[in-house]
Order: sequence, then C-alpha cells, then structure tokens
Amino acid sequence: MESSRAARRNHRARPSRRRPLPYIALATVAVVGVTAAGTVYVKAHAHSGAVSSSAAAAPSASASASGSREATVEPVTQPTVDYDALLAKAMTSVTPTGDQKVSVAVLDLTSGESATYGSAAFDTASIVKVDILATLLLQAQDAGRQLTATEKSYATTMIQNSDNDSATALWDIIGTADGLDTANKTFGLTGTTGGAGPLWGLTQTTAADQLTLLQQVFGDDSKLSSASQSYIQGLMKQIEADQQWGVSAAADGSKWALKNGWLARSTTGLWDVNSIGRVTDTDGDAYLVAVLSKGSTTQTKGITLIEAAAKAGVAAFGENSGSATAASASATD
Repeated sequence: MESSRAARRNHRARPSRRRPLPYIALATVAVVGVTAAGTVYVKAHAHSGAVSSSAAAAPSASASASGSREATVEPVTQPTVDYDALLAKAMTSVTPTGDQKVSVAVLDLTSGESATYGSAAFDTASIVKVDILATLLLQAQDAGRQLTATEKSYATTMIQNSDNDSATALWDIIGTADGLDTANKTFGLTGTTGGAGPLWGLTQTTAADQLTLLQQVFGDDSKLSSASQSYIQGLMKQIEADQQWGVSAAADGSKWALKNGWLARSTTGLWDVNSIGRVTDTDGDAYLVAVLSKGSTTQTKGITLIEAAAKAGVAAFGENSGSATAASASATD
C-alpha cells in the first residue's frame, strides 16, 4: 500500500486547512480458506469473528442479501493537527540566552501545512536582498523588459556574495523603500516595511512575511514568472562557501537554497542573524523555512541559535508526518 506521505507528494502545495478530514473504512468480505470437506470460511473485516457455512456451492440469494446488510460503512475521523502548537513544542528544545530572541516560520511543500512561532518584527539585514531582487524582477516583468547586464551582475554578487554595494545599487534602481513596499503589497506581505533612505538592511519584517516571500520565489502560485523564479532560485543555490550556514542545517547535505543576513547593531553591539530558504530533509521532504533572530552577543552565537531553530522546526513537521502516516494506515486496515 502506498503510504499517505508518498501520496501527498503527488499533489501541489495548497493553503493550510485544519478541519478534520473524514476517511471511510469499507468493510470487505473475503474467502480465506476451504476445507477438504468443502466448508468455506468467510471473514468479514467489519466483524469481530469468522462466519462458517457448510454450503459447498454458491451462497443463496437470501444469504447474499444478509451479508450485504451486515457489511457496514463506518466513518473514521482523523484528528485535527495544530501545527503552531507542534512548532511551539519543538521550540522548547531551543534555548535563547541573554537578550536573544528568535522567530520561526515553516511551510511543508508536500502538504501545504504551515506554522509560525513568534510574531515580532526584526531587522532583515541581508535577507532583504532576496526581496530587492524579487522587486526588481517584478518591475521588469511589468515593464515588459529583461534585466540589463549590469543589473544581472549586481544581482549575482548581491545574492551569492552578499555584496552590499550591489544591494545599494539595486535598492536605488527599484525606488528604495517605496519600490520595495509597493512590490510587497503585490506579493502579499503585510508586516514588512522598507528601511529609511539608503538603510535597506534596517527593513523591518516578520518570519510569517518571509515565508510569504519564499512562496513567491519557490511556490506555484506566484506573481513572479517561472523564469524569474528560476533565476532567483539558481542564485540562492550558489551561495559562497563561508555563507552556507543557517537553514541549511536542516537540509540533507547540499539540498538547499538560501540567503542569510547578519548585522551588529551600533547602538547595542548585539547581533541580528537571520536565514531564509528552501531545504530538503533526509526523508526527501521539502520545506520553506524562515528564521529571524536578534540580541546575540556574537555572530557565531546567533548562527547557533537560528540553526537549532531551523532543525527543530523541520523536525516538528517530519515527526508529525510519520504519526499521520501511521494513523491513516491503521484507519484503513
């Protein structure tokens, strides 16, 4: 029997629905043995015992009718899963210290289920570079043009190397915060505000909004064309070696596409450390993951925190998938 987990991979990701899904267990009748004397043993799956008949020939019409009446159809309701609660429980294993704060959002691309832990706004630091490039591509689409060679050069170094000068150049091209905010309305982001003036790294966002942005980059229902999506995805899969940390901690080897951000605040000396992207785990299941943090005394401590959060978030969905598969299999036995 194909597992319910495998069957879900054949469907597109869809918006989360948390209403119970009814499953119908059909009672079946099967002949399981015939004795030398011709006695036929019949097992009715919906009943607790076996029924025997001494008739060696086909059952009578009345017996068939009786069997039909006895075969019942009983609905089995699968429990509703609270994925936010699951994620919150998983995050109890992640222990921020001092002034550290962390927020996580995860979307299972197989089932379409998502969850968010924490709703506070954080500085984006360099993860906004994905948003800047998505805005540039949307504006180019609307204008019916391709990116120029110069824009492509900036985009490559901005994403793969996290080059700040390239980000500033594209920030100006898109119209700074006004351009970003306009595009984000189209993308469906509701809690993100572009940084003032040239301060793109101080754009404010939430983990939930970053998950929405990731759906624009990796999802089926996107305002970006498939060519634009492929372009951003390709750059996010080729991050330079010393920046391949973050949500990649939850991935199976190199099965990730990501962008990280890190910034030491001059007012406090504490670090903002963030990571967003797509990962495929060791079971072959794909997730979009956004982890935002602030208040770390060092960049290294911030990285440790967000990697632990990314792993906990993905594990929460993976463990529940196994439980759901077992429950579904049991219901259909």
